[in-house]
Amino acid sequence: MALRAGAGPSIGDHAALLDHHDRTNLMLLESLDARQLVRILLVEDEKKLARSIKQQLERGGNFVEIAEDGIDAETKARQERYDIIILDLNLPKKSGLDVLRDLRAASYTTPVLILTALEGVDHRIEGLRIGADDYLAKPFDSGELVARIEAVLRRCGFSRTAVLRAADLTMDVVRRTVERAGEKIPLSEKEFSLLEFLLRNKNQILTRKRLIEQIWGYKFETGTNIVDVYISYLRNALDKGFSRKLIHTMHGEGFILIDR
Repeated sequence: MALRAGAGPSIGDHAALLDHHDRTNLMLLESLDARQLVRILLVEDEKKLARSIKQQLERGGNFVEIAEDGIDAETKARQERYDIIILDLNLPKKSGLDVLRDLRAASYTTPVLILTALEGVDHRIEGLRIGADDYLAKPFDSGELVARIEAVLRRCGFSRTAVLRAADLTMDVVRRTVERAGEKIPLSEKEFSLLEFLLRNKNQILTRKRLIEQIWGYKFETGTNIVDVYISYLRNALDKGFSRKLIHTMHGEGFILIDR
């Protein structure tokens, strides 16, 4: 896939820049995602930019989790499995370079694409020397971001299916379909996203806090029952009429999708 030379306008609002060539970029995203599903950790403290990147990359079915500071990024990288990390260098709590340095020192091999708005080339050179696989300077066009992700994954020999399974439940993330025992199950977008996250973390207890921050994108507030409501929706859609229940409540802890 060819890189787009000078496609984006020269403006400071990165989120607006990402939306500039939306139709063309969506085609690029679909060309990447139709072949394979990518699990991405996006480390970016600019919330508007992070949301824009996440939305762009998820349109074709990719999974994107956001970390807003260096400590959270390193914790997620060590605890979860990702296919690529998009890492901003200028982060609160711990710099992107320090995160990268510590991960590589611990023999962490997941490819890393660094983002930087810092002037000069020293930070980029240091990032590449300590283990980054590529870099992209801000502001950037989302088409170039997708092309660079694709190039990094290609060099790493990336290959994964776009189908998630648990017992007799099947989810095609690209085609946005869900079946259980061969029967198609219609879900809303939010229900689909929640089920996808449960499937990607099957056999793990997921807290309400983590679910609401990942699926709804805002901080958890004590007293809200939105997660419980949507879990109930999923149970009615997926488990009703089946003797084997997939989604379980772990009282005082959260929820789990069991595939054992």
